[in-house]
Amino acid sequence: MFESQQPNLNFPMVRDIDPRDLLKEKAQVYMIDVRQPDEYVGELGHIAGSQLVVLDTLPQKLADIPTDKPIVFVCRSGGRSAKASAFAMDNGRKDVYNLKGGMLLWNDLHLPTEV
Repeated sequence: MFESQQPNLNFPMVRDIDPRDLLKEKAQVYMIDVRQPDEYVGELGHIAGSQLVVLDTLPQKLADIPTDKPIVFVCRSGGRSAKASAFAMDNGRKDVYNLKGGMLLWNDLHLPTEV
């Protein structure tokens, strides 16, 4: 699905994807933003269609995330979302990706956001 996927430096089983690749495929995936609520609506904004699931609450909410589409985790710079991706994979999710560079890179590339 994602041509740009490559292993994450800190979690080799996690696959990072380029923001432009996500933009092309975003209708086909669940985008889960794991930042804090104030970050989600803050200066970096968020990706339209993404759902806020704060990283600390992911253990309780992972079962509520449907399994019929790939999941892409998003955060500010890619670190927390890589942890979320690894957690999801450790708990049986297979089609999981991390947004490389997070919302910082998304914004640097001037891709569309919502506040």
